[in-house]
Amino acid sequence: MKTNEIRIFCPATIANVSCGFDVLGLALDSVGDEMVVRKTTEKGIKITKLTGQDLPTETLQNVAGVAGLALLAESDHVGGFEIEIYKKIKAGSGIGSSAASSTGAVWAMNQLLGSPFTNLELVKFAMEGERLASGVAHADNVAPALLGGFTLVRSYQPLDIVKIPTPPELYATVIHPQIEVRTSDSRRILKTSISLEDGIKQWGNVGGLIAGLFTNDYDLIGRSLVDHIIEPIRSILIPGFDKVKEEALGAGALGCGISGSGPSIFALSKGKKTALVVAEAMRKVYEKIGVDYDVHVSKINTQGIKILEN
Repeated sequence: MKTNEIRIFCPATIANVSCGFDVLGLALDSVGDEMVVRKTTEKGIKITKLTGQDLPTETLQNVAGVAGLALLAESDHVGGFEIEIYKKIKAGSGIGSSAASSTGAVWAMNQLLGSPFTNLELVKFAMEGERLASGVAHADNVAPALLGGFTLVRSYQPLDIVKIPTPPELYATVIHPQIEVRTSDSRRILKTSISLEDGIKQWGNVGGLIAGLFTNDYDLIGRSLVDHIIEPIRSILIPGFDKVKEEALGAGALGCGISGSGPSIFALSKGKKTALVVAEAMRKVYEKIGVDYDVHVSKINTQGIKILEN
């Protein structure tokens, strides 16, 4: 690795994980963006290359640029950075496209500066990219992208993030119907208050999911992957959602829900074999409806961002 340049892989992520709106997320292993970040003597951040998606390269309109500027503002670095972004995660897919760019930029910059910032500080910088993308500086995608595995945002003020263990046989299947659901739009339709009854059900499931992850209790994980608050509203934006969920569970998935703000739908399974069967069951639904789709089957990525050889 050159001392002034680094090439990285930044993983896609599943946020919310059914019951944990804005506080739970996990990182995927088989899909993510690649980025090249280099130190320059010129001040500021420049996006010098962006392939794979039609996204702005102007620094203040790109999530990587905004997150990078947040880090630079707190840094002693007198120069700046150039960023190349090779997008493999489709924008608006619901698997953390903006989070990958935001997190990858600040993680790589921190590496090139000799790691002066903590992971918690890097999450805060990356959250500024999320603010640009969705209007809300949430951490449920950026935290697992950075730390790997499952993460819990215990608190936003002050920011408190906990990494949760990942059971070794847990696999994710994600199907992305080729429609775009903007995070900002899908947040706008949400209610701002919930009933006490729904709240009790929801935090019971969050606690159950965390307990299941710690104890490798796959059945408990499955019973806890239920969303009483967000999914009933957001699912109406996703064609075929109810049928995809029904078929995924019928094929052996532990649980199934909306990935982030959608339109991607995720399922968690015990073992790769089941995850592949679930993928086939999901595929058949969209084949029948006539909607184009992408499918990813992935182990949970427990490392997070990693350095690639040039």
